[in-house]
Amino acid sequence: MLSGGYKMTLIEQRELFEKEKNIYESVKVKFTGVDGYDVYNPSLPFNRDGKTYIYGRIEKREEWARSWARLFQSSGKDEWALVPNSMIYQMEDPYIAFIDDEIVLGGTHVRMKQGKLDTYYGYFYKSKDLHDLVYFTTGPEYMKDIRLVKLDGSRIGVFSRPRGKKIRAKYGSDSIVGFTIINSIDELNASVVENAPIVDGLFGDDEWGGCNQCYYLDSGMIGVIGHKSYKQIDESGLELQVYTNISFVFDIEKHEARDVKIIGTRSCYPDGPAKKNSLTDCVFPAGIVMRDDGRVDLYSGIGDVEVGRIVIDYPFEGYGKITKEQMV
Repeated sequence: MLSGGYKMTLIEQRELFEKEKNIYESVKVKFTGVDGYDVYNPSLPFNRDGKTYIYGRIEKREEWARSWARLFQSSGKDEWALVPNSMIYQMEDPYIAFIDDEIVLGGTHVRMKQGKLDTYYGYFYKSKDLHDLVYFTTGPEYMKDIRLVKLDGSRIGVFSRPRGKKIRAKYGSDSIVGFTIINSIDELNASVVENAPIVDGLFGDDEWGGCNQCYYLDSGMIGVIGHKSYKQIDESGLELQVYTNISFVFDIEKHEARDVKIIGTRSCYPDGPAKKNSLTDCVFPAGIVMRDDGRVDLYSGIGDVEVGRIVIDYPFEGYGKITKEQMV
């Protein structure tokens, strides 16, 4: 926000970020055991039973809406190997959350009809056993990027991402974000998600986005890593779908987002290919992992083809630290 009440557009925010950004390290992440397939838009790396894992979205370069989520185990610095005989989940963009002593895996399941896109849903699996997750509920139709975060006591925060003609007509944005609280994972269902009260002011006209990974802070607020997007015509006349990595802090009591900012763009990551020409400026974040030096590793899908990792400053500075229960 500038003087006079003027609010910068996302394009202007991006231009300012590119001038002032501090990227301390930038690398590509390697995946093995899936020759012939791209791995992108992963979950956050997480620890379970003394090992470090990550879920990746697997898809052939020339295909679309034919993705699987598979489990990989750390096999070296920035290297991950497919876990043999692990479950194959027919969904896109996997993400994880820890709710008490259970792991929850979510992602987008695309339903086709005679080879054409019919609809899509958020699918959710949970279990104490990482290798025996059980499907337990489905989100609303045509909604991606539903995210959960364990709060204090029995409470669980739920972020939604409604979109559609009615949303665009009312808010001017292609998608927006909502938030609600449930008291048990058993309460999670499509109706609860669909009726989550909207968080105002996150997106401007013709923008869209959502939450990717959420962290409960010791201040009682929620730190969110997400994406914010817009369309832009490049010099050749091609329409680009520009995706940026963002962060914000959600004030539960006031139901408002604070300190919304860009924390990563395609230029922050190593050069590489894109699935389509329109996705050459696309980064879809997984989340952050705290480092011993106080900075964070930010993981992100790049170009709908690969995964990158950059080192940035802690994005929630001044709003609290991530609680130990969130340090997956």
